[in-house]
Amino acid sequence: MAGHSKWANIKHRKGAADAKRGKIFTKLIKEIIVAARLGGGDIDGNPRLRSAVAAAKAVNMPKDNIERGIKKGSGELEGVSYEEITYEGYGPGGVAVMVECMTDNRVRTVADVRHAFNKSGGNMGETNCVSWMFDRKGLIVVDQAALSEEEMMDAAIEAGAEDVTIEDDTYQIHTDPDDFNTVSEALQEKGIVFLEASITMIPKNTVEVSDQKTAAQLLRLLETLEDNDDVQKVHANFDIPDSIMEAIS
Repeated sequence: MAGHSKWANIKHRKGAADAKRGKIFTKLIKEIIVAARLGGGDIDGNPRLRSAVAAAKAVNMPKDNIERGIKKGSGELEGVSYEEITYEGYGPGGVAVMVECMTDNRVRTVADVRHAFNKSGGNMGETNCVSWMFDRKGLIVVDQAALSEEEMMDAAIEAGAEDVTIEDDTYQIHTDPDDFNTVSEALQEKGIVFLEASITMIPKNTVEVSDQKTAAQLLRLLETLEDNDDVQKVHANFDIPDSIMEAIS
């Protein structure tokens, strides 16, 4: 397993243990607010907002929270104005890391992100220093216990997905970003429940991190970044062998 899929699965397990739903909701509400501010509050006419709402529904966010976020973004309710920034750099072991942020204080955010990189033994880089190593894709994660592999493959292909892979105990459904909403809506109509649904960055190639100390440092960096309220998403192109993962956990 590698990159986003590996980190996504770690987060799912960690999230279940730590019950960080409030923090997840905060990040998703920010995306809804910004999407509504940029493209309007009409879900049908705003693909980004539609994707944000799909992601919120995937983690069972209450309908009232979603509607308030849309109203804040569209100006019907007073809300904070967020700026979108993406920082890039290298983590321990030379792993490429992309950090998507939404902030009302750029100075605070860049200082926090730089500190996280430096503390882990990594370093922030210039804009576009690692983004070329990733492809933008739609990603839908489904619990493998929900249905058989054949059923999942048939449903995903029929919905228009590009590919389905198995990572740990989940199905990873990949889509073209433009088809993400169509695929997610088609799967939801079949009663399939998502663990995660979002537009993300998938690494083209991965860097193997086989040293236990380096792997632990890398995961601490990713966790520190994820825990920052200004950070929306973290993408990385690592591949940690299962034996090392088991030793760390």
